[in-house]
Amino acid sequence: MSYITRRRFLQIAGSGLLVANSAHLLAQPSKKKLGVALLGLGNYSTNLLAPALQHTKHCELRGIITGTESKIPQWQKNHSIKGRNVYTYSNMDDIANNDDIDVIYVVTPTGTHKDFAVRAANTGKHVWCEKPMAMDSEECQAIINACDKSGVTLSIGYRMQHEPNTRTFHQYLASKPYGEITAVSSFAGYAGQGRAPDNWRMKKHMGGGALYDMGVYAINGARFLTGREPVAVTGSHPPQRFPEKFTEVDETTLFTMDFGDGLVADCGTSVVKGFNHFKADCEDGWYQLKPMQSYNGVAGTTSDGKTLHPISGMQQTLQMDNDALAILTGREPLVTGSEGLADIRIVNAIFEAAKTGRRVSL
Repeated sequence: MSYITRRRFLQIAGSGLLVANSAHLLAQPSKKKLGVALLGLGNYSTNLLAPALQHTKHCELRGIITGTESKIPQWQKNHSIKGRNVYTYSNMDDIANNDDIDVIYVVTPTGTHKDFAVRAANTGKHVWCEKPMAMDSEECQAIINACDKSGVTLSIGYRMQHEPNTRTFHQYLASKPYGEITAVSSFAGYAGQGRAPDNWRMKKHMGGGALYDMGVYAINGARFLTGREPVAVTGSHPPQRFPEKFTEVDETTLFTMDFGDGLVADCGTSVVKGFNHFKADCEDGWYQLKPMQSYNGVAGTTSDGKTLHPISGMQQTLQMDNDALAILTGREPLVTGSEGLADIRIVNAIFEAAKTGRRVSL
């Protein structure tokens, strides 16, 4: 994806790729680039965020924070990161005195998000936190409180709310080209057989399992594309395919979200079964995203034959540029901490519903 020209900026601002909060007009972009430090140098940082930051217009990779010092030389070589912008988990608090860094992006296992995000906020740097936000409502609120106390911006890494085809369907909430939504299905999962026992995705206390990892796509997609909040949920875990491996976390979780007035979203998530779509049935037709959350592109179709093709660039580039612009222009980011908190409240309620077999009100 090439750097965004002024003409292209104006085009995509109008179409929703770069968008302002509805309460504000999009300010002119600043010439300044924000310096981003990635906290956690696993697969997502290595193969998605760092490459995406090669194409961002309003921010750039300037620093790293890692618990694995052996990774540092290769990262410095690959991304020309200065020695003064390299930190470990033990000395990351010193980043408070580094003017090269404006943003810390927390990209570690979910169970560690709260501690790292609070520490990041306490340095006075803006905080971007990967999804899901944290383990429970209390942890999410602690992150929000820390950012508020330090006067820094908090944004949660839901790249799909920045993705243009997803945003097009979100705009249907106002234009209603197919009438009112009557039913919703939202499913996100991938086929697999589990991971090594010591992998964090197999650990309950680290936020492993299907619902935390993939379920938030289905939850957030249904919330964002209906513009509504559920009043109650149900949940269940079907029989396991690999019970000897999944001793702590869920393989698959099926759930519903009741939005009231008869609108119910049928949802599911899995790390052993592949499904990846959102569909809204309406009074006069339907529209769907299939796939709804793939890294290599999100495609849309409608009942009257419209096709929304995937973008050619990286979704993470749009996400980080939008989040950088929010900071540079002093507006609220697209995906605030309250969004992350709302999803985690629902995650926890679904787990309770699956455990008790009862509908859980929110």
